[in-house]
Amino acid sequence: MNPLEKLNGRLVVSCQPVDDGPMDRPEITAAMALAAAAGGAAGLRIEGLDNLAAIRPLTDLPIIGIVKRDLEESEVRISPFSQDIIDLAKLGADIIAYDATQRHRPEPTAQLVDQIKNCGKFAMADCANLSDAKQALEEGADIIGTTLSGYAYDIAPPGTPPDTALVSEIAKLAAFVMAEGRYNSPALAAQAMAAGANSVTVGSAVTRVEHITDWFVQALAR
Repeated sequence: MNPLEKLNGRLVVSCQPVDDGPMDRPEITAAMALAAAAGGAAGLRIEGLDNLAAIRPLTDLPIIGIVKRDLEESEVRISPFSQDIIDLAKLGADIIAYDATQRHRPEPTAQLVDQIKNCGKFAMADCANLSDAKQALEEGADIIGTTLSGYAYDIAPPGTPPDTALVSEIAKLAAFVMAEGRYNSPALAAQAMAAGANSVTVGSAVTRVEHITDWFVQALAR
């Protein structure tokens, strides 16, 4: 069974601690991943080579691997270089996600997809709008994610609900749709599936204690 079949209709948990926070250590990220698996997650989204190296030997679940970078010359952060893809593939990522937006970038998206395929992996395009999705499909992406909706081009203000409309639009393209971005409750995740998603990735609501705590703090303050 390929990773897409394993993920279809199911939950992916993004185990990405807050950068430089108290939980930002590979052994803690690995514990998060195992806890997510115990709770029924069908797949994991893992950032960083050290984290991937710590987690891959511990689970057979499909792993979506990414490397995040802060570049001076580009706003693109997610797996911007072919070398990132090679490194993620060597460490056992089943699916490699990349920023699929049409912003200025160090390497063309088509080149990144080709590199993913050359490594024998599945390509996930992290998109912000329908145009990104169409281009990614033309270039051979296997999964279209709504990951960057509200985080590229136009920045969504805090409290903006997830972009289920984009999920529906991409589903019409007969793509494998990964709903991702601001799905911070079970009800919202269910809405994504109803809108046509094949799978839903949830991150902060499961693994970022700082964010979850702040939601409660802000609610009490109001």
